[in-house]
Amino acid sequence: MTFPDQKFLHASAFTKAYFDQLARAAATLDDTRMDLATEILSVAYENRKTVFSCGNGGSAAISNHLHCDHLKGTQTDTELRPRVISLSSNIETMTAIANDISYDDVFAYQLRSMADPGDILITISSSGNSENIVSAAQWAKNNGLMVISLTGFGGGRSAELADVNLHIASDNYGIIEDLHQSLMHILAQYVRMIHMPDDVIENRVF
Repeated sequence: MTFPDQKFLHASAFTKAYFDQLARAAATLDDTRMDLATEILSVAYENRKTVFSCGNGGSAAISNHLHCDHLKGTQTDTELRPRVISLSSNIETMTAIANDISYDDVFAYQLRSMADPGDILITISSSGNSENIVSAAQWAKNNGLMVISLTGFGGGRSAELADVNLHIASDNYGIIEDLHQSLMHILAQYVRMIHMPDDVIENRVF
């Protein structure tokens, strides 16, 4: 059954149903995978490895927001100096690659130019099947990068390629993207928190 599967006559009723679906979808996340994802990112930031992110459309916005919160947010009150790059943020580079080569290569091409073994790729794709996402994940796997994928719907091929798949079981793009945004925040805030002095946490705004 999809959501919504009927016309709602009042925005208030749709709002209530939407938030109910949001909570149901959030409950489908595998807790152990979140623990593993935060451990991977924490070690990467401690060792000055580069974390790349990518996505299309709304997922591109999450990728770009990830750059802000993971680069700036995680080093606040910590000794971390994260290296974070959103592959979705450079419209000039993306359109040059898309025009001269293929849109399917806009992320993998950038990885070939900048990534090293031991770096991390975070892919954000509701379907998990966008060709440029799958190509980037495949390149990363073939070249010594770990892959964390954020997916929805059936997970798609990027879920299968990932070392850690953070999957939201929903078939509504808005709900999936809302929760992917939340996961991005949780990963950043948790990594920051575990690197902060205990007596500082209670006096800080996250």
